[in-house]
Amino acid sequence: MGHPFGGTVVILSCCPGVLRGPQPVCNQPMASWTRLLVLLGVGLAVVGLTTVSAQEGVVGSWTGTLDAGTAELRIVFHIERGSDGRTATMDSPDQGATGIPVSDVTVVGDSVTLAVDRIAGAYEGVLVEDSAKIKGTWTQAGQSFPLTLTPADEADTAPPPRPQHPEPPSPYAADSVTVRNESAGLTLDGTLTRPDGDGPHPAVVLVSGSGPQDRNSEVANHRLFHVLADHLTRQGIAVLRYDERGVGASEGTFEGATSEDFAGDAAAAVRFLKGRPGIDSEAVGLLGMSEGGLVAPMVHTRFEPVDFLVLMAGPSVPGHEILVEQGARMASAQGASPSAVDTIRSMQQQIMRAVRTASDSAEVANQVRSMLKKQGLPDAQAESQIEQMTSPWFRFFVRYDPAPTLRQVDVPVLALYGSKDLQVPPEQNAPPMRAALRSSPSDDVTVRVLDGLNHLFQPAETGLPTEYAQIETTMAPRALEAVAAWIRARTAVN
Repeated sequence: MGHPFGGTVVILSCCPGVLRGPQPVCNQPMASWTRLLVLLGVGLAVVGLTTVSAQEGVVGSWTGTLDAGTAELRIVFHIERGSDGRTATMDSPDQGATGIPVSDVTVVGDSVTLAVDRIAGAYEGVLVEDSAKIKGTWTQAGQSFPLTLTPADEADTAPPPRPQHPEPPSPYAADSVTVRNESAGLTLDGTLTRPDGDGPHPAVVLVSGSGPQDRNSEVANHRLFHVLADHLTRQGIAVLRYDERGVGASEGTFEGATSEDFAGDAAAAVRFLKGRPGIDSEAVGLLGMSEGGLVAPMVHTRFEPVDFLVLMAGPSVPGHEILVEQGARMASAQGASPSAVDTIRSMQQQIMRAVRTASDSAEVANQVRSMLKKQGLPDAQAESQIEQMTSPWFRFFVRYDPAPTLRQVDVPVLALYGSKDLQVPPEQNAPPMRAALRSSPSDDVTVRVLDGLNHLFQPAETGLPTEYAQIETTMAPRALEAVAAWIRARTAVN
């Protein structure tokens, strides 16, 4: 996921995650590593590589554990020999990231160098013990970490288990469906799960977080929406989830789309459900998670009215405020000193001001490039951040204030937050959410903060996105039940 909400996203300083924005470089040891973590979710094609010697002992899969302070993470390099020389990719199984391109492989004698330009990182090591190990160092953005690699087997590269992922057979029907968004001229491909029986059943459309998301809203090998849809459908609630535009089997182009465009797609999904046999057309709602929690009220007030809203980790303040707070909190959670946190907050505010006030993308790029250069950010990483910050999506998000839309909502609303969410912090967002909804026409508003849960509503220790893949629970049962019970209490479940 390439945006601040959604799954794996790009930031400028100390942390990865689902809602992400640019953040300044911090002089704490963890800063550089977490910039790697943020980018590990980007799956790209293998690029051509060059070699210098005929060492064949390096060909194969190699794994090691990187001690990142707040987490120990497995790193896997897959090195192959082809007609054009050696090629390689990098995985981080504990983060659910695979296929990161290694841009250059160099083997000279017993020395091995693997450059990963996409994340401004490199591994330098030496084959030892008759080529049974590669002992070396991972370096990124000026920080170095010891990393010893050994030959990997399937168990070494397997992601952590996901016990909540549904397995067939299921006690409900699952239909492949297509949803036409006429105004955008595209068709979305999705799955409608519906309880047994003729109905009519209450129904909900799931709206995902930022970045290109398939119908399962997969983050770090967690199929969030698959688990959520399974739970709700077992409770008598039909659920429609879909691949976002330009993702999976859906038509259209993701790049260049904004939250307003995604709202139009979600509205088309609502209209589809209202006309579907077996669905109660007067009990159709929206459930938005992360950025989806911003999109859902927009759908109801501007595009297509619904009968209820569920907002999970939904923003209630302007995007620029969220990104500033996010960067500061994540830096603090990773051990940054108070002065370093203050520096990060100040730099974030400067960057956000540039994005908000610049007349066009070129001006944003020029201003931000100058700021990042002063921080000493590597050119490749800086340009990646600039590309994100000049995108239509990012510029819309930074400027958009959800509060006026929330004050127009006139249907029941459930807003949930996790107390350990560092991406949409509840201390920042829950009170304004409550205030905006209480001033709205709706007379049924529930805002809750669930103790001990992170941005994905997993039970967490620190709330840092580095934990997401390592936690086996995809979504805490109490969060799932809170949603199901609230919807059931407001609809006629048959």
